[in-house]
Amino acid sequence: MSFNEIRWHPLLGTWNIVASGRATRPWRDVKCPFCPGAPETGEGWDVISLDNRYPSLSTTPVISAAAPSFSETRPGYGRCKVVIETPDHEGDLDTISFKNLVKYVEILGRETEELARDPEIKYVAPFRNKGELIGVSIHHPHSQIYALPFIPLKIERELEFMTRYNREKGTCVICDIVKEEQGGGRVVYSNRDFILILPFYAQWPHECHIYPRRHFQLLSELTAMEKESLADILLITVAMYNSLFSFSLPYMMVIHQAPVKGQHPQYHLHIEFYTIHRYADKLKYAAGIEWGYWAFTYDELPENRVKELKQAARKAVERLGKQQYSPLGVFQP
Repeated sequence: MSFNEIRWHPLLGTWNIVASGRATRPWRDVKCPFCPGAPETGEGWDVISLDNRYPSLSTTPVISAAAPSFSETRPGYGRCKVVIETPDHEGDLDTISFKNLVKYVEILGRETEELARDPEIKYVAPFRNKGELIGVSIHHPHSQIYALPFIPLKIERELEFMTRYNREKGTCVICDIVKEEQGGGRVVYSNRDFILILPFYAQWPHECHIYPRRHFQLLSELTAMEKESLADILLITVAMYNSLFSFSLPYMMVIHQAPVKGQHPQYHLHIEFYTIHRYADKLKYAAGIEWGYWAFTYDELPENRVKELKQAARKAVERLGKQQYSPLGVFQP
């Protein structure tokens, strides 16, 4: 029997997901379940959203045992989705068609809206893991969406500090970052609706964030023009990363949006990319000080890393030009 539950962490004030059935999920060198013609996917699609066959959360969860007095166990209720961005078994967001990318963004917004209708769901978390070093189990390009029965601790923390900033200054912290940084040295690329920046407070070696110019909370609120702009800046970001060291760079892409229950007007949606390569042959290992204390050490000046990313972006533009793609925005010199 598989168990899906959430267990309360009494020292941190957050929930951990426990999913025993995940241990048997397919691992890498198997017949791809995401390619066209597979039982899960069928034929005749370009971008598709599916229920995860090995979910961390379930709509019919079973609890393994009662919790000790100092903690709590609840059913691991929720939904886990997989979004397959292309029928091609190999590739990344910079190798699929722009039409697919726009549809991908539309699906993320639609899934957010649909999953939010469930009264038990408090947060919708879309993310994308890429590369074996990140721990990807299936090579076929795909993203995931977790619909959670709780608000993740990191989002709670962001919401707390965005609210505090608004209370103290009367403005939004991300709106202020966009205004102050636009045209500055840490911005790599910008288009009509978004900017791509290596933030002043980066934690991972070539970490970048995508910030919307407009203040809004959820993917389901994107306008038609913003969907195209977001597809464009995702394409540029991934192409930049894959040009950085002349190999397909592993990364994590996480979309931070507001909780889907209640009103959270101070929250500003954004996207964060985490990379683990310091150099082509050296990795950033998050070790004792990072995992044990959440105090990240940055092994360079972020402003020097930006120079590397801008050079990679120029290479990416040349490659995209050969693919007949013209960026919708401008690159920061």
